[in-house]
Amino acid sequence: MTPDDIAAPPDPRSHLLHADDAAQRLDKFIADAIADATLSRTRIKALILDGFVTVADGICRDPARKLKAGQQVVITLPEPVAAEPAGEAIPLAIRYEDAHLIVIDKPAGMVVHPAAGHASGTLVNALIGHCGDSLSGIGGVKRPGIVHRLDKDTSGLMVVAKTDAAHRHLAAQFADHGRTGALMRAYLALVWGDLARRQGTIEANLERSSANREKMAVVDEDHGRFALTHYTVEETFAGVSGGATVASLLRCELETGRTHQIRVHMTHLGHPLLGDAVYGGGFKTKAALLSPPAQQALAALGRQALHATLLGFEHPETGEVLSFESAPPADMARLMAALRHP
Repeated sequence: MTPDDIAAPPDPRSHLLHADDAAQRLDKFIADAIADATLSRTRIKALILDGFVTVADGICRDPARKLKAGQQVVITLPEPVAAEPAGEAIPLAIRYEDAHLIVIDKPAGMVVHPAAGHASGTLVNALIGHCGDSLSGIGGVKRPGIVHRLDKDTSGLMVVAKTDAAHRHLAAQFADHGRTGALMRAYLALVWGDLARRQGTIEANLERSSANREKMAVVDEDHGRFALTHYTVEETFAGVSGGATVASLLRCELETGRTHQIRVHMTHLGHPLLGDAVYGGGFKTKAALLSPPAQQALAALGRQALHATLLGFEHPETGEVLSFESAPPADMARLMAALRHP
C-alpha cells in the first residue's frame, strides 16, 4: 500500500477521527484519540511523515499541524512487512510467555540485537523465529520489543515485549529503575580482591571512552550520564593454600542501566570482574593466586563473570507483579565451586 492509495474507512486498517477542539497538534490528537493505545507517539509521527494520514481529504505530512474543530482525520496503518532481521530456529530458555511478553534466560555468548559482525544468531533472530505471527505488527514491522539489554557475554534474565503497548509500559518501568514501581534487577558478579566494605554504593557518571569507543569510562559529575550501583558481598574466596581473599562474589542492584555499568563501576572501585578482558586486563596475573582447578575454570569461562540473577516487573496488561530468579549457568557455577576449594 502507498500513501496515495489511502482511502477513508471501511478499510479495516483505518481509523476515522474527528477533531473536537481547534489548535491541537495532529500527532497528539491521534495519540489521544486512539483508545487502544497500540500506537506510540513516535510511530504516529513516522506514519504522518510517510503520508499515511489525511486531514480534510488531503494527505498531511506535518505532525505539528494544528487542527480545526470538526476536521476529519484518517490514519491508515500499512500492512506489517516481513520481519527484518529474519527469524531463525534458535533454542530459547523460556521462563514465561504470554500474548504480551516473553521472559528468557539468555546464555552467555548470544548478542541481543543484530549489528556489524553479528548479522544472525542473535536473540532478536531467535525471538522472531519463535514468536512468528504473535509479534505486534502495529509498529509497521513484526519484531520483538527490546526494552533492556545484556552484554553478549553476560548471561541471565531478560524480558521482551511482543506488542507496542507492552513495549511502552515495560520501557517506562526500566526508565524508572524501580524508584517508584515494581521493577527489580539483581546481578551476581565475581570480582577480584576483598572489598573494604561488605555493602556499598558506587555513584560515578559514565560515558564512552575517547581513547577506545568500545569501552565506557568514569567521568566527572559535569559529564556523561549519571550511574548508580549498589553492591553486597555475598561470599569471599581465599587464594591458594588458604591465603588472603583473592576474589569475592557480589550481588549488584542497579538504579540506572548504563552500558557496561557494573563492569566499569567495579573496575573504578579497584575490583574488576574475573574474566573481563576489556576492563580487567591488568589483573590477569591475579590468576596465579588461584588453585589449578580454579585457574582452569576461569580459563574455560572465557568471559566476564556476570549473571542477571533476578528480574521483577509489573505485567503491562494485568498489573500483576512477576518475579523470576536464575541460578548461575554451568560455567560460572563451576568457577564458584573451584574457588570454594583452593
